Amino acid sequence: MQQYENEMQHALERYLNGHDDHDLHASEVAYLLKKIRSEDKDAFVEALSRIPQDARGDVLLELPEKLKDEAISFFSTKELAEAVEGLESDDATDLVQDIDEFDEDKSDAVIAHLDDDDREEIEHLLHYEEDQAGAWMQTELFDAILDEKVQTAIDRLKHLKESDELENVHQVFIVNEERRLIATIPLEDVILFDFDKTFRDQLDTKEFRSVEASDDIEDVASMFEQFDLSVLPVVDRQGHLVGRITSDDIYDVIEERATEQIYNLAGVNDEVEQEEDLFGIFKNRASWLFINLITAILASIVIGLFDATLAAFIPLAVLMPIVASMGGNAGTQTLTVMVRKMALGDIDGVNAKSAVIKEIIVSLLNGLIFAVLMGLVAFVWFDIPGLGLVIALAMVINLIIAGAFGSLIPLLLKRMDIDPAVGSTVLLTTATDVFGFLSFLGLASLILVP
Repeated sequence: MQQYENEMQHALERYLNGHDDHDLHASEVAYLLKKIRSEDKDAFVEALSRIPQDARGDVLLELPEKLKDEAISFFSTKELAEAVEGLESDDATDLVQDIDEFDEDKSDAVIAHLDDDDREEIEHLLHYEEDQAGAWMQTELFDAILDEKVQTAIDRLKHLKESDELENVHQVFIVNEERRLIATIPLEDVILFDFDKTFRDQLDTKEFRSVEASDDIEDVASMFEQFDLSVLPVVDRQGHLVGRITSDDIYDVIEERATEQIYNLAGVNDEVEQEEDLFGIFKNRASWLFINLITAILASIVIGLFDATLAAFIPLAVLMPIVASMGGNAGTQTLTVMVRKMALGDIDGVNAKSAVIKEIIVSLLNGLIFAVLMGLVAFVWFDIPGLGLVIALAMVINLIIAGAFGSLIPLLLKRMDIDPAVGSTVLLTTATDVFGFLSFLGLASLILVP
């Protein structure tokens, strides 16, 4: 590992010195810059100043938020404008937004430095909401007019590639004179065309998929996953071609969605965690831990109602954590499955009821199996008549509660327009602890107390 780190450092040094034989990817440069910053701030600033101009924008986008802010502060307005101009429109818009979040005045100055075309593209994309497809699209694409000769279009594509104006070309988007999207053709099919004829003469009118700029990006991501797409054209409400969304952008959407769900299930804020601000992280986590403390007190109050029973039967205190733990883990399994399926669109208003019934049945079956097992263990362990029956019945009840609440909580939160992942675990833990202790100690009072 140390040898790899040394080789990477050497490669970075040659890269910063302009040696073409060590052309590192932007993510690799960002990783090494982060390592340098952790050891020496001055060396980090010095390395920033030596990043090649044509790679500056890509590297800035790969840096963590805190280091990105330092870099934005270091670079001049003109240098940042040059970095923006070197990016594709969607990435350029992202960088402008990052600059705006750090320093609004500097962002305005950067935009003012851009040429008219770049400024117009970025301002257009900034009008879309973050969850709309238009905010994720890039305006650079390869299109051809329906009555254009194939050879003319190919010559234009060659020029665009040679001048580095277009990257990652997957398809030709065929439009009419009004720029309404007519068809999409994979490049691998275009090479089979007669180059001396027009697209209209040889176009196979097959159905094609497109999205509107106002569509929810989550729905767009689902389309990419479902149909294994590499690119989708984006149109306005009148069907005019306005951009394209590529799979690399969708990977970011999927990663953000998965990261947000994981953090939310744990009761932490993903944006706060990534900012690396110690006080912000502390405050966010403490707020959820305080809520969890309140729910733990509720469980303790339930236990306190049966203090006489616990005093009479010490083994109940030994077995109590088992009931709560099994209910909590079973509920977490159900909750995780439900939240994930809801995020993927596999559960909606039509099949929600069947999904809940399925989870309750699974929990019941698990409850019966572990009830028998734990009942026998408790009877053999403590040799108290009825104790095995008590924990067995409590196990069944709590696992049914876990399945019911684990499936219903995210559905109810979604109906209330609350992210199903946010707060679900706290509510679930409260339910399994309170009902688990209530059923276990209540049954013990009925069955074991004379």
